[in-house]
Amino acid sequence: QVQPVESGGGSVQAGGSLRLSCTLSGDTRRRAYMGWFRQVPGKEREGVACAYGNFYADSVKGRFTVSQDSAETTVYLQMNSLSPEDTAMYYCAVSPGLYGDTWSAEYEYTYWGQGTQVTVAS
Repeated sequence: QVQPVESGGGSVQAGGSLRLSCTLSGDTRRRAYMGWFRQVPGKEREGVACAYGNFYADSVKGRFTVSQDSAETTVYLQMNSLSPEDTAMYYCAVSPGLYGDTWSAEYEYTYWGQGTQVTVAS
């Protein structure tokens, strides 16, 4: 069992940048496929990016970059050119295995972090 822990959220002005991190604790012997999701109150959680295959939601392509350390226990989300529409709680999630066309499906992920808030002011 693994536990993802997010960090790096905060408040920023529109056009600014933030870098989120997610580090796994627990049993990290098995490969973990890590993704980022976000959720706004009253809306469904949406997939943002996945380190496996470097998949991105259309809304963040060209602005966000996902990367992973060599040990594959920490994943980062570099967010540039932020807009108020990016304001959300951001979650890191871990899947035991992924296929490319389902990377953004919540059901593919077993472990979830507590989330880190990102607020972008206009």
